[in-house]
Amino acid sequence: MSDASVLHSLSDGVARLTLNRAAKGNAFSAAMVAELDSAVDAAIAAGARLIVIDGAGRHLCTGFDLSDLNEENDADLLLRFVRLEMLLRKVYDAPVTTLAIGRGRVFGAGADLFVACDHRIALQGSSFSFPGSAFGIVLGTARLAERIGRDRTRQLLLAGESVPAERALSDHLATQMLKEDEVPSAVEAIAVAAHRLDTTTVTSLHRATDRGNADIELAALCRSASRSGLKAKIVAYREKMLAAAGKQKAK
Repeated sequence: MSDASVLHSLSDGVARLTLNRAAKGNAFSAAMVAELDSAVDAAIAAGARLIVIDGAGRHLCTGFDLSDLNEENDADLLLRFVRLEMLLRKVYDAPVTTLAIGRGRVFGAGADLFVACDHRIALQGSSFSFPGSAFGIVLGTARLAERIGRDRTRQLLLAGESVPAERALSDHLATQMLKEDEVPSAVEAIAVAAHRLDTTTVTSLHRATDRGNADIELAALCRSASRSGLKAKIVAYREKMLAAAGKQKAK
């Protein structure tokens, strides 16, 4: 297996981008965000008509990699969130069809990446969570509201609930719920449709159906992440989650 954080291939107009940090739950390091951003650009430049985003191992993506949190400061974290938002917007606005395969735990930044894609396959047994609000971050909220509606978005984020695949489908967070062995035929069908329109038309359709939230999303993120104590809030959240996990194991 390659040491690259993102594996990529292109065949018959279908680009496959695989997050490749399975040992870390495919959590986003700063380098991985940069690699995925470049891979999306390269796929479009090479003539891809469908970009499929998947994760190696058990999970699509379990959020931000916070293993180096002790070495970060508030400014570093703000920059990481901004670069992530720019990547998510690039995927959302891509001039080609995008597809994410939600496997295992799809949390935080991983769930935001899932939401950014046109087609969103939730594998049976997967779950989705958006914990950023627990440490004061507003990331991808308008895109989520576009998918599942304002009221359900507020309910989900305020409660901090984890959404199983079945509920993700009924909420329209996912566009399909499939078994693993059903994915290849679904991707093939989506690829056929993706070749139907040229990139200029796809771009026009995206613009016509978007409510112009790009600047709003970025401004909301920057306001939330610029408040003092960002790192302290993330540290407190991480400690709370570790304590909860320890109690669960002790039962």
